[in-house]
Amino acid sequence: QVRLVESGGGLVQPGGSLRLSCAASGFTFSRYAMNWYRQAPGKERELVATIIKTGDNTNYADSVKGRFTISRDNAKNTVYLQMNSLNPEDTAVYYCNTRVNVPYGTRDYWGQGTQVTVSS
Repeated sequence: QVRLVESGGGLVQPGGSLRLSCAASGFTFSRYAMNWYRQAPGKERELVATIIKTGDNTNYADSVKGRFTISRDNAKNTVYLQMNSLNPEDTAVYYCNTRVNVPYGTRDYWGQGTQVTVSS
């Protein structure tokens, strides 16, 4: 079955950096776009970054443009989120997501999330 496992979260000081990883299994990773979402306490889950299946095109939320970079390694079935110049507003649980084809439609899959806390 489809499985997404995030890692790399933690506590970091403002201005610091973290690199999140999401290891995927159970589907043909190279055929699907991958997304990173985040959800802060009391807020709705928001889309942070998207990368297409080849890795040639990416998109970012305005709030992270120029600071975050999404990338993927199709040989390792892994998607990454490099986060630089972190600020307290980036504190959230970060989730890996993909939407894959299933009989008669598509289905969203989510990882368990990894906590990122930006604080001095």
